[in-house]
Amino acid sequence: MTSRPRILDLFSCAGGAAMGYHRAGFAVDGCDIADRPRYPFAYHRGDALEYLAHLITTGAIEQYVLAHASPPCQAGCGLTVGTNQSQGWGGTHTDLVAPTRELLDASGLPYVIEQPNGQAVIRKDLTLCGEMFDLGVLRHRNFELGRWNTAKPTHPRHRGYVRGHRHGIRREGPYVAAYGKGGGKATVPEMQTAMGITWTDDRTELTEAIPPAYTQWIGTAFLTARQEVLA
Repeated sequence: MTSRPRILDLFSCAGGAAMGYHRAGFAVDGCDIADRPRYPFAYHRGDALEYLAHLITTGAIEQYVLAHASPPCQAGCGLTVGTNQSQGWGGTHTDLVAPTRELLDASGLPYVIEQPNGQAVIRKDLTLCGEMFDLGVLRHRNFELGRWNTAKPTHPRHRGYVRGHRHGIRREGPYVAAYGKGGGKATVPEMQTAMGITWTDDRTELTEAIPPAYTQWIGTAFLTARQEVLA
């Protein structure tokens, strides 16, 4: 049996990105500074950048064919400075995107850096949306691709509004707001269903999660491109 290629999942949270890569055919190793008992794959608890630097220094980075990183950068996020400021998102946050990119460049690996719209500046080599995968959330996410590339998928027209209150107006629609509480925002079961995440029922983890469909698409694209290079 052929072994799965390995991916390093940095700032892994509860494993939304990891599950997508697993479904694409990868073996996944995660790293996050917080305790993540629901993370569904091999997991190292620690500072992601320190761990990446250690892997580079020791040569252990060579076991991986790809790295994925979702560094926190709430300082520029619309949720931080906008409607959710009252819920604790409005404090001081550190932008870790630049040092993450620097270490990933030093690793020699192809890589993916993920950020939501409105956060730190990354190249928007890909922008993915739940509508591309028939999901119940929009959840736009941008991805910078290092040392590899793939064609951008077509971004389809949204079918309607995100359900809930915004600026004093209540709207109904085919998507749920998978963050916060109140104002018509999604319940935990609705968030799980809308994003295709079943292994955690923690609201904060679901709020931060990437729908696995996104990284399943990215992982499949990477393996296809890698196979073409190796052929």
